[in-house]
Parts: sequence; C-alpha cells; structure tokens
Amino acid sequence: MKNATLRQLKVFETVARHLSFSRAAEELHLTQPAVSTQVKQLEEHAGLALFEQLGKKIYLTPAGSEMLHYARSIIGQFREAEEAMARFKGISGGKLNVSVISAGDYFFPRLLAEFSRRHAGVVLNLAVHNREELLHQLTANLTDLAVMVRPPLDMDTLNESIAPHPYVIVAPPNHPLARKRNIPITRLAREPFIVREKGSDTWNSMQDGFAGRLPNPNIAMEISSTETIKQAVIAGMGISFLSIHTVALELQVGNLVVLDVEGFPVMLNWFVVHRKNKRLPPVALAFKNFLMEDGARLIAKYTHLPWEA
Repeated sequence: MKNATLRQLKVFETVARHLSFSRAAEELHLTQPAVSTQVKQLEEHAGLALFEQLGKKIYLTPAGSEMLHYARSIIGQFREAEEAMARFKGISGGKLNVSVISAGDYFFPRLLAEFSRRHAGVVLNLAVHNREELLHQLTANLTDLAVMVRPPLDMDTLNESIAPHPYVIVAPPNHPLARKRNIPITRLAREPFIVREKGSDTWNSMQDGFAGRLPNPNIAMEISSTETIKQAVIAGMGISFLSIHTVALELQVGNLVVLDVEGFPVMLNWFVVHRKNKRLPPVALAFKNFLMEDGARLIAKYTHLPWEA
C-alpha cells in the first residue's frame, strides 16, 4: 500500500459511496475509464479486489469495506491539515470549500464571483449536490459551509437564515390558468404535476406548501433534473412546483409563467449551515458573514425578483 495515492483513495471513496462508477465519474468530473483505472491501481497496491459485480450492480468486498474505513480516515486527516494551513493564510490565499443544493447553482456562482472581487487571492471550491449528498458533505467534514433550504434536524449544526426562498407554481404561457387570478389550490388537483424526486428539498418544500390543502396532487412524472422539468412544462406536459430562483430566465423571456394560486408563493428560507464544533477557517468565516450581510440583496438582484428581503 505504500505507493497508493490520495487521489486513488478519493476516487475509491466516491465509487464506494455511490456504488457506481458512472455516478462517481460525474461527481469527480472524470471519465468513467479514468475512475476505473484509479480503482484498479488501488486494488493492485492492496493486492485484493475492493469491489465485486453481481448482475448490473457493484458491491464492496469485505476488503473494500475495510479499505473504505481507512480511506475516509486518511482523507479526513488531509482535510484537517489543509484547514490548519488555511488558518495561517487568513482570507487572502485561503481556500473556501462550500456546497449548495442544486437550486442554488442558478445564482451561487455570481455570489462567489462577488466575494472573490472583494477578497483577491481566495481559492474557491464549489460543489453542487442534491440534499442527500449535501448532508454527506457535512457529516464527512468535506465542506466548510453548506447552503440549503432545510437544515438537518438530526445533526449538531448551526443554521442561520440568509435570504428568502420563494416557491411558485409554473406553467406554459398558453395554459388555461395562465390569466386567471386567485386560483383556488383545489383547482390544481386536475392538473398533471411534473416534480422533483422524493427526498429532494423541492419535493419536501412542495409537501409543506400543499400541506392539507392539496393532499393528493396528480403526479404525472418525477424527474431529478430541474432543467428537464422546466423543458417538460414548456412543452405543455404539465405544471410544476419550483423555486422561483430556478425559473428566473424562463420568466423573463416568457417561456414560463407563474400561476396566481391562493397561498403562493410559499416563502421558505436559504440557510448557511456548518457543524457547531467546526473551527471555520478565516475565509469561510468571511464568506459566511458576506452571505449574512449581503446574500438576500444580491440573490434578489441576480434572480431579478420583484421584491427584496
């Protein structure tokens, strides 16, 4: 094992977490053959198979499960060393590790760009995840800060609101309800909904938004991609419950409209989240303060909302 590399361990850990070479390749921004090569090289160093394939699925071997334990420990130690060095660098020259749920990728890069303009020399590391992966990033100490809608209830985290997060019902502009006003939510029971997958922040927000008012919406499709949902709605396949931050462009150009439904928009909040016992590097603390002070105004500006927080 003396010739194994940190890169090989990181690739192995990602494959083990997903139990999928293709999903690991997507997360790591590598080709699938490159991921397979890294795992194969680690197996050669170990002298043991770390994965086995049964049918179309892969599983960790007993040796692989043991390797995963040590891989995560080693990755964590390197991470702690990196954070320790970052604290000596201060803000300028520090590395910011931040993760955000997928709805945030419509404005978050612009927040990072503004922060970089104010603090030259900062190295940025942004990861966009679904809720499950984002929680893993927090649990495994792989991120300094997480920006999300629903902070975890079963983790020892500090959760602070930074901006409002409105959810709306969108439809194509030629939809029969597009020009109606004060639409009763019960009227939507007849409409096919195209929604995010169960467990996503958007799905959970929809459940809260409908509450007891629309207990059994007509779910026509569940899709894990917000972009695909928008295209399906534009094509007239149904309506959807989405974050207004994800549809700003489509609303501007007229490809989508917001239905005037009673009780909408559903107003939730964006939160910046980190573990309570985590010692934030100066650059992460500076970015958190930046979000607390200017996040709401800048998000409203970047997404062209008709209101500010």
